[in-house]
Formats: sequence, structure tokens, C-alpha cells
Amino acid sequence: MKNTGITYSSNERSPVILPEMSELLPPLSAEQLDALEEDLIKNGCYSPIIVNEDMVIIDGHNRQALCEKHDLPYTMAVFSFEDLLEAKQWALDTQKGRRNLEKWELGKIALKLKPEIEAKAKANMAAGGQNFRPSEAEEGSATLPNLPSVEKAVDTRKELAEAVGLGERTMGKVIQIDENAPEAIKEALDKKELSINKGYDLTRQLQDVPENQREQAAAELLEYEKAKKDLKQQNAEIDRRGKVANLFCKAYEKAALLTVTEENVRCWTEGTRMTLEELRDTVKESREIAQAFAAIADIIEQKILPTDWRNTGPVEDIPCEVAS
Repeated sequence: MKNTGITYSSNERSPVILPEMSELLPPLSAEQLDALEEDLIKNGCYSPIIVNEDMVIIDGHNRQALCEKHDLPYTMAVFSFEDLLEAKQWALDTQKGRRNLEKWELGKIALKLKPEIEAKAKANMAAGGQNFRPSEAEEGSATLPNLPSVEKAVDTRKELAEAVGLGERTMGKVIQIDENAPEAIKEALDKKELSINKGYDLTRQLQDVPENQREQAAAELLEYEKAKKDLKQQNAEIDRRGKVANLFCKAYEKAALLTVTEENVRCWTEGTRMTLEELRDTVKESREIAQAFAAIADIIEQKILPTDWRNTGPVEDIPCEVAS
């Protein structure tokens, strides 16, 4: 890739929109598109649209479309690429830093590059085979040194993984899901209801199910997984509420042990040899603690008691003293 330094205004040239480039990345959300549109209307298109030497848009499809919609001028910068595959990989590298894409989304983007990377692999291996001469290797040798076919061969899964920043194992699972998973599994991944690992595990569980039963079996598995997830969330909420309740109980138990008299406070401050700064901090902290307990009393008195079915008497009849 190289920046040629050539630029055109939208008045001078019209760019070419190639579907395989414009559809390479998932579409922006409605919120993202609205924010981009608002920024363009307010500030103009201050970043150039990137095109190749054939004027095909490589990066900036959304900005270009919005500029055309609002009749806003824009600049196009011409970059030179070895081929369209290099252009796609450059666009991916550029966009990955701007978008918070899930691993499944990245994997689907990588799959769009698969035909071109496989073609490149075959071409390189063919070229390597033509360049290799048997006489270059020693007869009977266990190794074959200086093999162009080995050096130039492309590992498709590795190349796909590197193109989008995924691990090679993760990319392998994406490929397996894409090739073998029922549509219900893929749709759940699209909706971010499953992780790649879970989608892969479910796909493996379904591999021996007859083809005409797989979609139904997948739907049942997904329903079961959803129920497990809901139960886990419920248990987590129960656990969280229990911890909060336990914390309040301990705070009240400790507070109830205190008999606040001048003598007892002096025993505390003198026994712990508080410095002047610590005494002042303790005054501040004590008032904050008092405010916290006063807030608890207010919430119980004003929010909880009035709605408790066991409370048949007026709230005013319940004494409430707040420490000052």
C-alpha cells in the first residue's frame, strides 16, 4: 500500500462503489450513523475518502454516502494497492481501531476474504512448484532445503485470523460454524446471544443429528441454553442481594455494640493514639456514617413502610430518631 499523493475533489471525479468493498464491514448502527451525519453537517467532511487508482472507494463509504445525501463537498485521496485483497486487509486494519466489533463479526468479515486468500495460496504454491528443481535437494535427505513452495505457501486459516486480529484456533471455530452450523446457531451468534466457543460446542453436539432434524434440534438446544443463562443470572442476583443484606446486618450489629459516651470515645481516641489529623478525619467520617444511617431511616420510613402490606397503622405513629 502506498499513498500516491494524488487527490481529487468530489467536483472533479466521481468514485466507484464496489459492493464487495462497501459490504465488507457490518453496517453502522442507527445511533452511529446519526452521530456521523450530525458531525458531517456541522463540521464538513474533514477526512478524505480513500480510493484506489481505479477510483474504487476503499475506506469512507458511509461518509461519502452522507455527503452525497446532503450535497456536501469531499476530498478523495488515491492510494495504490497490490490488489483488491490488500485493499480489503488495509481497510480492515483501519476500521478495527474505530469499531468495537465482536469476535464473531470479525470472523464473518474474515470469511469474506477466504476465496481470495485461497486463490493466493494456490497461486503461490503453483509458482513454488514450478521453481523447485529436484536436483537442488540431496538424494535421500530427510529435509528439502530452499523450497519456494514452502516459503510462499499461504496458511489460509492463519491468514484469515491475522487479517482481523483473531487467534488461529478461534478462526478455525468460526470456519467450522460457518460450514456446519444450523442457521439458528448462526442467527444466535449474530444477535450476540452466544459466544464463538458455545456456538462451536453446540455445532459439534448437532453433527450426528439427521439433516432434516437439525434446525429443530438447534432451536431446542438454544432454548435450553437460554434457560440456563437466565437461571445463572437469577442466581447471581440472589447472591448479590444476599451479600448486600449481609453487609447491612454486620454494619448494624457493630453499631449496636457501641455505647457512645464521652468517656468511651476518649478511651478509643487515646487508646489508639490518634493524631490531630486522624481526629479531624474521624469527625468527618463519623458525620458521613451518621448521614448514611439517617438515609437508611428515611428510605425505610418513606419508601418501604408505606408499601408494606403488614403496615396497618399510620407511618407517623412509628418513632424515628436520627442522630445529629
